[in-house]
Amino acid sequence: MGDLLLVRHGETEWSVSGQHTSWTDLPLTHHGEQQAKSLAPLLAGQTFARVLTSPLERAVRTAELAGLADSVIHPDLHEWDYGGYEGVTTREIHRTRPDWYLWTDGVPPGPEGHPGESPEEVGLRADRVLSCVDAALGNRSGDVVLVAHAHFLRVLAARRLGLPAGDGRLFQLATGTVSRLSTEHGRPVIAQWNASGTSV
Repeated sequence: MGDLLLVRHGETEWSVSGQHTSWTDLPLTHHGEQQAKSLAPLLAGQTFARVLTSPLERAVRTAELAGLADSVIHPDLHEWDYGGYEGVTTREIHRTRPDWYLWTDGVPPGPEGHPGESPEEVGLRADRVLSCVDAALGNRSGDVVLVAHAHFLRVLAARRLGLPAGDGRLFQLATGTVSRLSTEHGRPVIAQWNASGTSV
C-alpha cells in the first residue's frame, strides 16, 4: 500500500501577511511559484495512484509547477471556511477577542454562502477525502498526493492518524512543502513533515 503525500501550496500575499484565506482565490507570489517549482525534485520519479488538488488557483498552480501531471480537482480539498474572519489576521481578531483560538472557537458567519466551519465540520470533509484516498490506494499501485491548504491539511493529517479534527493544531505546516503519511505495522504514522525543495 502506498503513502499519502500532503503538499501545501506556495506562498501568497495573504500567507505572508497572516490574513485568513479560504475562498479568496489569490495567486502565488513570485516566491510562491519558486517554492512550487522547488518541490519537483522531491516528487520526481515516483509513481502516483492519484493526484488530487483543491479547486483554488494557488493549489492548482502549485501542482502544475511541481510537475504533478493529471491532477484532478476535488471540491472537498478547499481551505477551512473562515466565515467572517476571511482576510482578517489573528492579531486583528485578538483586539476584540483576546482569547480567540481557531481550533476551539471556530469563526463567525461570513457573507452569503460562507457560514464558516468548525473543526468538526472540516474534519467531516477530510474524512470524505480520506475515503477517496483509501479507494485509490487499494485499487492502484503508488502514492496519493493531495495539494491543498494549511489548516485543511492539518485537520486531514489528524484524522488520518486517528485523532480528533481539532488536534490538527499540533501540526504546523509551511508553504511550499511536502509531508508524507505512511504506515508502520499497519498503523498510520508521520514519515516526513514540512520537507521543502531547499531542505534536501
